Amino acid sequence: MAGMLTVSLWRGGTEGRYVDYDVPMRETQTVLDIVTWVQRNCDATLSYRFACRVGMCGSCAMTVNGRPRWTCRTHVSKVVSRGRLTIGPLENLPVIKDLAADMRPFFEKWQQAKGRFAPSKTRSDPIERIAPDSAARVAADAAIECINCGVCYSACDTVRWNGDYLGPAALNRAWTLLNDVRDAGNVERLAAVATDGGCHACHSHQSCQEHCPLALNPTASIAGLKRRTAQAYLRGEIKP
Repeated sequence: MAGMLTVSLWRGGTEGRYVDYDVPMRETQTVLDIVTWVQRNCDATLSYRFACRVGMCGSCAMTVNGRPRWTCRTHVSKVVSRGRLTIGPLENLPVIKDLAADMRPFFEKWQQAKGRFAPSKTRSDPIERIAPDSAARVAADAAIECINCGVCYSACDTVRWNGDYLGPAALNRAWTLLNDVRDAGNVERLAAVATDGGCHACHSHQSCQEHCPLALNPTASIAGLKRRTAQAYLRGEIKP
């Protein structure tokens, strides 16, 4: 692959604009390589995030041609359209500057969903034995690899329409903890995810599942939460 590529990068804050740059095309080039080239060769003030560069941290997530992606794992040859790329910050989040989105709302909703492990035992108690093939462990394992990159949150239509919605990642985390027999916070957690902005606000569009770089299915986790919260209401464990 040779020649030049026209790249439109979002510059500024929420009220910014897209600016075009001409970037040389290289074989096996990633979108993160493109952004880094612009920062090093065109404008050193360009702001963006990255860390591992190998798809482990998720910090380089951006919107590429309208779709949220990990830029370090996205090859230009797979996404370029008519010699152009448009790269912006993750959607559904405030913009700090250029390609760096403010992740605070994302993590605040994680906290609202009670996404913190609540231990049921002390370090003095025997280690809990968990059968790997138990139904609860299998359900948790199917959802536990989330690395908080925010791609699903950026892709979620319900987040876009409903500012109170906790979002796919936070609810997916709640589902993994709900299926952890060692956790002691499930009554409080069920009450948290049963609120107006909780699991029942999900419209099951499956944008989160379609866009997740790790092929997780938060929609399935949210469906599990819907069933469990309904059971909790019927049992009187939480109040409507």
